[in-house]
This record gives sequence, C-alpha cells and structure tokens, in this order.
Amino acid sequence: MDDHSHDLLAVRRQKLDALRAAGHDPFGGPFDVAGTIGDVRAAFAEEAPVRAAGRVTAHRDMGRSHFLDISDFSGRIQVYLNSKELGEAGSDLLKNLDIGDWLGVEGSYFTTKAGEPTIRAASARILSKSLRPLPEKWHGVQDAETIYRQRYLDLIANPSSRDNFSKRIAIIREIRAFLSERGFLEVETPMMQAVPGGAAAQPFQTHHNALGMDLFLRIAPELYLKRLLVGGMTRIFELNRNFRNEGLSRRHNPEFTMLEAYWAFADFSRMADLVEELICHLALTVCGTLRIEHRDADGNVTRTINLERPWKRARYADLVEAACPGWSALDPAGRRARCAELGLDISACREDFEVTQHVFEKLVEEKSIDPLFVTHCPKELVPLAKLTPGDPSTVDVYELVINGQEISPGYSELNDPDHQRARLEEQSGGETQKIDTDFLRALEYGMPPAGGIGIGIDRLVMMLTGAESIRDVILFPHMRPK
Repeated sequence: MDDHSHDLLAVRRQKLDALRAAGHDPFGGPFDVAGTIGDVRAAFAEEAPVRAAGRVTAHRDMGRSHFLDISDFSGRIQVYLNSKELGEAGSDLLKNLDIGDWLGVEGSYFTTKAGEPTIRAASARILSKSLRPLPEKWHGVQDAETIYRQRYLDLIANPSSRDNFSKRIAIIREIRAFLSERGFLEVETPMMQAVPGGAAAQPFQTHHNALGMDLFLRIAPELYLKRLLVGGMTRIFELNRNFRNEGLSRRHNPEFTMLEAYWAFADFSRMADLVEELICHLALTVCGTLRIEHRDADGNVTRTINLERPWKRARYADLVEAACPGWSALDPAGRRARCAELGLDISACREDFEVTQHVFEKLVEEKSIDPLFVTHCPKELVPLAKLTPGDPSTVDVYELVINGQEISPGYSELNDPDHQRARLEEQSGGETQKIDTDFLRALEYGMPPAGGIGIGIDRLVMMLTGAESIRDVILFPHMRPK
C-alpha cells in the first residue's frame, strides 16, 4: 500500500471518529425500507412518502444542497438533502460522509428540473461507514485478480457483472418454475457419498470421525436420483453443487452447479425436446431474444448464437465422418496416423474410442456454435445409458453442444440391473470398491424406463450472457493461492 492509500484510510478513520463524537452510530441498527433500490425506483409517485437505504456511489456537494446517488445490487436512485433543513446533526453527517458509506433516508419523491426521479430527504442516518475507498468510478474494477478474489468490489463497480449475476439468478429461478409447472418434484440427495458415482471423475475425499469411514464429495447426483425412480417418484430434478478434483480452466471450476432431471417412461429423444424447450424459454424470458450475441473486450460482436427452433440433430459417427472423411474405414493405427496429420496430439495410453472422441471434440464440438444434438454416442463414453436397438456399439443418448462446448447430456437410462452391473465393472477395471452395490441392488427392485438429463448451469449461463470464462458467472470461483 502506498502513502496516498494510507492517507485516504487515515482520513476515513478521522471521519469515523467525528461521526461518533457528533452522536452518530457509524454502524447503525435496523432501518425499515420500502424495498430494494430497484423497488423504490419502480414505485416512484410524485410527493409520495418513501424510505430507502443504499450505498453512496456519488456525492455532489453544492453548499447547503447535496445530491447523492444511493445504490444496491438492483439499481440506483438520486437523493436530495439540504443541510439547513436537516439541522446540525444532518450537517455533521454530510461533512463526514464518504463514497461507499451506507445511508438510510426518509422523505418523499419528486422530479428534478432535469427529469430525474429523486428522493427529497427529510432525515438521513448513516448505517455503515466505509473505511476503504471504492474503486475509481469511471473505470470500475479492471484487474482480473481483483474481480475474482474481491467479487464484492466487482459487484459495486461493474454494471456488466451485476447484469450477469442478475441473469444467473433469474435463469435458476425460471428453471425451477419451468420444471415444477410440468410436474417435476425438486429433491435433495447426499453431497457426501461412500462411493462416488454417476460420472468418471476424480473426487474430493474426506473422513467422517464418528462413523470412522471415508466419504467423497459427490461428482454427480445420478445414482441417488435413480433410487428415487425406483421408489416411485416418476418426475424429479435436483439443482445443486457437484465437486470434481480436477484442473481449472475458463470452462472448469472444481465446484460447479448442475441440474439433473429424470422422467419415467420417457427416452433421450423426449428429453432433448424438453431441454430445447427449456433453453429457448430461458433465452426469451431472461434475455428477451433467441439470438445471443457474444462480444470481445471492446464491445464488438464476435459471434451470434441462433437458438431458433428446431435444433439440428445428427449421429456422432456421421459428424466425425463429415469432419474427417474416411475416418470410419481406418483401423486404430490409421486413426492415430490421421490425427498426426491433423496436428492432434494423441497420447499413447488412449484407447481407440478415446482417439475418436478427441477428434470429435476438436473438429466437431469446438466448431459448433448454434445448438447441435449429437446422438448415438459410443457405449464406452456413457456406461449408464441404454444400448441402441440394432447397434450394440452405441447408446441412446444425446450431447447438446452450443458455443463450442457441451451444455447438456441426455440418456435413455439403463434399467437392466445385470447389464448395468457389467457396464460398471467394465468401467471400473475390475475394482469392485468403485462400484455402488446399493445402487445395483435398488435396480433389482425395478426402475421404470426413463429419460434423464444433465445441464451444466455455469456453462449455460456463460452461453446466455456472453461470458467467456466460467469465473465470470460464479460469484466466488476457486483461485490459485497468491
């Protein structure tokens, strides 16, 4: 911290002492308000009484007259105060007020000559003194480290961040309403599990002292949700956190939000219809359009995602073949050679289906901007889905790709307990401790045929808001230590 910063902090401390000396509590108690600043502004009626509170984000001192902006997450409103009308106590408050302080005001609405809806304050009360200066008004918070490590400053200073997180809140609210209106029940399943299942990922591990056992933070809720299908809940969803002890990137955070939903007696195709309808509903309701623009740092449009229905659907093998003609006719060695020609790095330990998947990710997934349902994927990729009738090498699934990344997988769920056991044993490489035997026992009681979906909420919000990093849509993303 430089000398100037020390001086600014010292001045604020002096004002803190002056407020106390004048009888003001700089960290006051409750203050009844008419709602958020957004609510107060929306309820504007000339001369009507009003009580409001917010952070001071602008202060124009004109002698006896003072114009302030007070703000919160929902918006801002102007406040007019006259030091003579407020009396000696009010004058002491105004002299020691800083940008960043929280202020409560009581008065009435009026409109200024400039047409600005304003509160004429008859009284004012400091609610919390800000002992540190806020980021410079016109530039906001530009440093990425500060944005992610001190999100509170980002939310105070950057309207674009507030807009992104307002949309995230609205998106999650609309998802719940959309599914509930269609008869889906919201449920909660364990976040600490004895056997992590439902996906292939490295879990976080902990230990429960009283039970004397290791537990894992869940990588997916799938196996517990399917137990509820066995129990007779025929339409269910869960919106909650998953945890994967893996790398950080602009698309990955070790703690992330996931929606999973299951619909008894449906299949992957019907679930694709549901997801298509849901995302279009979110785009229209929250964003007001089916054409989502993504922009660069200078505000220039870099691409436009067209969500207009119907969305394209195509088989995995056909997409790979179209992107890399002749691929299906090659043997494993030939496919590796083709990857080398294409400049795709393939490690020696990758199995043949993983080589094809790498080609798919680079040549199909990353290049698909508008929505694309990729159907009938190799069975090795999805051990919890039903085999495709007439083609035992693939499964009845879709992977929804938008903006170059997977947004949602959907399955016709495997409900044959014997086939499921064999597939899980194959996936685990014979390590039986990695298999959730209680889940398999549940399947033996009979799980109805069902369709299931997952939606990565963080990636969905990225797509709908135009954010380029997952850190821009998670309030407190994980960061490497300084």
